[in-house]
Amino acid sequence: MRTEAMLAGEFATLSDLIRGHAEERPDKPAMICEDRSIGYAALDAMLDRVAAALQREGLARNEAVAILGAPSIEYACAFFGALRVGCVPTPLQPSATPAQLAAMIADCGAKVLFLDATGARALGDATVAAQRVALDDGDAGIAFHAFLAPEGSRPVPVEVGPDDPFNIIYSSGTTGVPKGIVQPQAMRWIHIARAPGGFANAVTMIATPLYSNTTLVSFIPTIAWGGTAVLLGKFDARTFVSQAAKHRATHAMLVPVQYQRIMALPDFDSFDLSAFVLKTCTSAPFSAALKADVLARWPGLLVEYYGMTEGGGTTALLCNMHPTKLHTVGTPLPGQDIRLIDEAGNEVPQGEMGEVVGRSGAMMSGYHGRAEATRDATWHDAEGNRYIRHGDVGRFDEDGFLILMDRKKDLIISGGFNIYPSDLEAELGAHPGVADCAVVGIPSEQWGETPVGFFTGPGDPAEGLAWFNARVGKTQRLADLVKLDELPRNAIGKVLKRELRDRYAAA
Repeated sequence: MRTEAMLAGEFATLSDLIRGHAEERPDKPAMICEDRSIGYAALDAMLDRVAAALQREGLARNEAVAILGAPSIEYACAFFGALRVGCVPTPLQPSATPAQLAAMIADCGAKVLFLDATGARALGDATVAAQRVALDDGDAGIAFHAFLAPEGSRPVPVEVGPDDPFNIIYSSGTTGVPKGIVQPQAMRWIHIARAPGGFANAVTMIATPLYSNTTLVSFIPTIAWGGTAVLLGKFDARTFVSQAAKHRATHAMLVPVQYQRIMALPDFDSFDLSAFVLKTCTSAPFSAALKADVLARWPGLLVEYYGMTEGGGTTALLCNMHPTKLHTVGTPLPGQDIRLIDEAGNEVPQGEMGEVVGRSGAMMSGYHGRAEATRDATWHDAEGNRYIRHGDVGRFDEDGFLILMDRKKDLIISGGFNIYPSDLEAELGAHPGVADCAVVGIPSEQWGETPVGFFTGPGDPAEGLAWFNARVGKTQRLADLVKLDELPRNAIGKVLKRELRDRYAAA
């Protein structure tokens, strides 16, 4: 079959793979969203209409196309349609401020902005030069179906190579303008090629935003292999398991806080999730206890991936095969070179902690328009090979499994001692009155920095502080413990520690 030959080759474009699936399995559902679905033949035709419309508007190869909104079939068609003519889909976060969104659109130079009502609310009154196209046919711009080229239209073919940009993803910075991470076609091809062949029969739950790399590393291989993607809106644990049972889902990529909420459902065991083949996780710390609970009660394999949107090195923990290594993020995947370096940029001996740097075929081209930031994110070995600095601190155990400590920027230096928040969070999380927690460094005149804890749950802050400080070393004691209704997190579940610091300073 045509698609099998392409997937077995050295490089193929996602657009060509979709075209092949349209010929071989025209009526198979490519995507399901609420009560709607679209088959591969209809998807392929829709991509032609999007692509031809973009060419009509004067867009050329390697030009950005911005997309802002909630997951939908139209959103995906705008993304894939841009790829068909060599344009660069640039999905944006509706959680960003209007000023940040306007700056990102200007930074990537997008001439067309696809958005829905959610995106329009996020953009507010910000002024952008891009032509607006309303994905939901609302009043945010020209209606999507009016923008499309006529039925039966075909774009002028555009040659795309491995070094061309596939997409731009903006980092989730909480202040200033996020950096645009340019991911080349070759990087996405590796994500597609390393996916198990079982994705051809996959029914994949898409439960994280489409602007996140976490989502795309699951969504794109599903479509590339000819599977079915089930697009969900704002995450709700009960909706997820209900839809997974309804559609006989086989695959899902979730972040740890989503697993936590799903497993906490009192009737979780009543849902039929027996069709699951593979569940994956990435993007944030995934506790060993939560992994063990998923292994015990949710059918199918569980794999935790560790890596960066910028690329570099990727590790995988095959949880079912290594139940004694659940405190780690696994071992490097084939073709991934991961090393640890000290502050001076020298590699550290086996067993010692250092900053994680990684090299592979899946690496960003760089930050869009930010040569200095790209250099800062790069490390070179003695032979001049380029590595991406992950910004995490970790160590390899005696079996080659990577144990992560913390983000380097979150390391607390108090009185000259290095304090790793993850150690403190693990201890604090053992308190019966603590449901969720985070520890950050707060400026201190006496110590330079001092750790402060935040938690959710029924516990009493004063009692919890005394309990915690009696269990840890003197340098690890918390200066304060604050109770919150909810920890601030971004859309893929990462705790916003900068927000915690700012909130504490303003209190």
